[in-house]
Amino acid sequence: MSHTRTDTVCAVLARGRLGIPSVVFFVIAAAAPLTVVAGGATTGYAVTGVTGIPVAYLLVAAVLALFAVGYVAMSRRIVNAGAFYTYVTRGLGRPAGVGAAMVALLAYNAMQIGLYGGAGAVTAQFLDDRYGWQLTWWMCALAVWAVVTVLGVARIDLNGKVLAVVLVVECVVALTFDAIMLTHPADGTVSFDTLAPSHVFAAGIGAALVTAITGFVGFEGTVVFSEETKDPRRTIARATYIAVAVTGLLYGLSAWAMSVATGPDRIVAAARADGTDLIFNLVAPYLHQSVITVARVLFITSLFAALLSFHHTVARYLFALGRERVLAAVFGRTSRRTGAPKAGSLAQSGLAFAVLVGYALAGADPIVHLFFWITVTGGLGVLALMTATSAAVIGFFTRTTHTEGPWRSTIAPGIAALALGGILTVTLREFDTLLGVAPDSPLRWAFPAAYAAAALLGIAWALILRTIDPHRYAAIGLGADSDTAGPLRTPDTVRQPA
Repeated sequence: MSHTRTDTVCAVLARGRLGIPSVVFFVIAAAAPLTVVAGGATTGYAVTGVTGIPVAYLLVAAVLALFAVGYVAMSRRIVNAGAFYTYVTRGLGRPAGVGAAMVALLAYNAMQIGLYGGAGAVTAQFLDDRYGWQLTWWMCALAVWAVVTVLGVARIDLNGKVLAVVLVVECVVALTFDAIMLTHPADGTVSFDTLAPSHVFAAGIGAALVTAITGFVGFEGTVVFSEETKDPRRTIARATYIAVAVTGLLYGLSAWAMSVATGPDRIVAAARADGTDLIFNLVAPYLHQSVITVARVLFITSLFAALLSFHHTVARYLFALGRERVLAAVFGRTSRRTGAPKAGSLAQSGLAFAVLVGYALAGADPIVHLFFWITVTGGLGVLALMTATSAAVIGFFTRTTHTEGPWRSTIAPGIAALALGGILTVTLREFDTLLGVAPDSPLRWAFPAAYAAAALLGIAWALILRTIDPHRYAAIGLGADSDTAGPLRTPDTVRQPA
């Protein structure tokens, strides 16, 4: 297989196509505000039985803002689509970095593919209610899959324009619904019970926190698009903070507003009874039916926007790993016409297709078994990655001559690592509550164990590369310089972990 840099553009993605607004649209679209509000928050209430969901969203936003301090500081020195993979490599060493890469691939694929369950089920229900078309969920999911597959190999800036329109409208709808629910409280009284800080220490808080973290997954994707931004050093920092602030406030507000409209003591029962229809049912008496119909369509487009954004994230992780020959070199190629990482994009589409067919044949519940179980499992993987990355930031700046100061290089990342590690521990302890299964169910440990297996596989592969192909091993973490593999070097680096 022979190729040249001109015909494969294997070293870099399309440069300079994204500004701050486009990156913000991508990452908030991945977080899917209306999907989280209408689907994630209500399902979280229903499955976990925890009323402190609003507190969980706000607490997670605060922790992630702290995490972003070191994350953004490192992004100013490393511009690489590999994001977590590259950062862990630079801070904790190549074996740990490849282990993180395998976890990232599993986690982001889980997020992306799980969303197809929600998109298929919600679309099928809408078409049945509105037009009487009795389609199965998997037929609708495959239709969405076909559109995502096509857009996945299109120009990245075109995708940004599509996501921008969808995102702005769904945020307006979510805020409008919040205003209606808050002005029509249950029993005529606005209650702040679900915002009480005491919920942080209540039983089941781990399940609530990982539910909340799932809603934020995607904000860290700012770095994944860093190679395609016009000014990475400025764009990534601002886009990251904007994404955390907007999503955190919107999620907390919306989850609280729903509890106000139902009454805090009835929110769990209402969520279990109405499911993803809850928010629409709460505002329906006060809005024209056409507005509700438009909102339901936007719920579907929100799921689509998240699918598209996560699809791009997975494709770029595969690109980074292919470029550095950690995976097959074909993944390091991009389209000459669009600059998109076409091999990674098509591979992700192929995997999603296989999983959808498997779920359809098994007759599994698309909302519980695919949408909720698989996306929250993806959130668990990203939580583990953020914990490792916080430690990697400290490791990187310890070995680097820098001017960031102790707050950005050590203190904030250290606090973030402890907070994220604590959330991860509590989450693992209460994972049965999160899934809604018995404490002795093998599923409680099966999903987390998949990440441990992926990490060990990555570490083992890195050690094998170190033995059989030192040149490829040396390229790990180099990014666009991977074709000239040698010692990892950046202007700031003093010494690099093996």
